[in-house]
Amino acid sequence: MTVSTPQDEMTPLFHDMICRFLEQEVTPHYEAWEEAGEMPRALWRQMGEAGLLGIDMPEALGGAGADVAITQLVIEEISRHGFGGLASAYNIHANIVMPYLLHIATPAQQQRWLPSMASGEAIGAIAMTEPGAGSDLAAIKTRARRTPAGWRLEGSKIFITNGQVADLVIVCAKTDPDAGAKGVSLFLVDTSLPGFTRGQPIKKIGQHASDTAELFFDGIELPEDALLGEEGAGFAYLMQELPRERLGVGAQALGAMQGALELTLEYVKERRAFGQRVGDFQNTRFTLAEVRADIDMGRAYLEKCMAQYRQGTMGPTEAAILKLRLTEMQCATANTCLQLFGGYGYTREYPISRFYLDARVQTIYAGTSEIMKEVVARSLLGKA
Repeated sequence: MTVSTPQDEMTPLFHDMICRFLEQEVTPHYEAWEEAGEMPRALWRQMGEAGLLGIDMPEALGGAGADVAITQLVIEEISRHGFGGLASAYNIHANIVMPYLLHIATPAQQQRWLPSMASGEAIGAIAMTEPGAGSDLAAIKTRARRTPAGWRLEGSKIFITNGQVADLVIVCAKTDPDAGAKGVSLFLVDTSLPGFTRGQPIKKIGQHASDTAELFFDGIELPEDALLGEEGAGFAYLMQELPRERLGVGAQALGAMQGALELTLEYVKERRAFGQRVGDFQNTRFTLAEVRADIDMGRAYLEKCMAQYRQGTMGPTEAAILKLRLTEMQCATANTCLQLFGGYGYTREYPISRFYLDARVQTIYAGTSEIMKEVVARSLLGKA
């Protein structure tokens, strides 16, 4: 027998609220944001007022004290509506940066940032990737050196989501260049400090509404308490928080798959060819059946991982499998669904084209599919 919990009863209420917010505050404007290559800061404040930021953060820090699954539900619904750029920006802010602060930061650091992030007054980003170092974090060149007053930060980062608008950036830097992974530390960088600059927005093939930037740290003087957690423990913190990051990417993939299916079902029921609905062709029916099966299988594994995450048992292998399979299925689903639109699918007039373009980066960020396969293989065979 399945016993319902108060959280189960809350989920439909949150779901309805999320959908109303998206339909009222996002849908009428999203195309313009895509064209502009950015979303207005006012949107973040609106999300804060609606209680969509910091959902599973403690109430004392500005959150709602809800279950982590509700945050994933927000990501999924944003993605289902076809707002891939917003989904990525939200994932970084509310599902990655805020949990880092909750799990690692001191009480003073939490009070400094979390309430304003929950209200949407402050926007968060995380900076790991560099021009010469992607998945290989041990190769990063950004350096933080001790000074009498704290730290001096030098270096640059690239492909940073929310980089153009962030008020706080969690920066991964080397504090001991001779210690390998054990020489990596994390820092809380207030972007109003002298020495912080942003490059021109990076133009991408998809997720246009989500800004992506190159960031420069030109001798930024940081106070002692800018260090997040312990010195030299940065890599361990990154590994600790990766499961949640990949939960968010999985939720984003699943939502996009569902959204693409819904668009395609609507289209093939109306579009006619050779005297019948496109949806009446066996190829169409079988294709959509496979998409539905992938969605249900993906949801089952996402829910399994969610349960493990709550229990503290979701490890890097499960996170890698989740990220690998769901993002690859997302790309395949977007491609399959677009094909059923024929020539119309290749036009920007039809939203399925945005699902297709927004999907592509999902197999790249948060660890490429190739890295995910390596993680899984090492769990099976051990490190060569």
